[in-house]
Amino acid sequence: MIYAYAALTVTNPEALAAYRDVAGAALAKHGGKVETATPDFTVLDGAPDAPNVAALLSFPDKDSALAWAHDAELEDVHALRRSAGASDILLLG
Repeated sequence: MIYAYAALTVTNPEALAAYRDVAGAALAKHGGKVETATPDFTVLDGAPDAPNVAALLSFPDKDSALAWAHDAELEDVHALRRSAGASDILLLG
């Protein structure tokens, strides 16, 4: 199991709502899922540019995560997420 941290600064809530409708199926295509996603979090240390939504994603392995990120059939899904605002996704491992 490998995890990814997603930080989103949402500027277009309607696009985020549309993304949520398709994100689960897009992740599942590569064995991924959202472990948790929330606008309610606490910075424990440092002073990061805090997003307004944080999510923890899981995948069976690194190759599955990379396949999800680079799947040409999911380009519209990724574009929808990006249209919701700034998003950074870090693969942990």
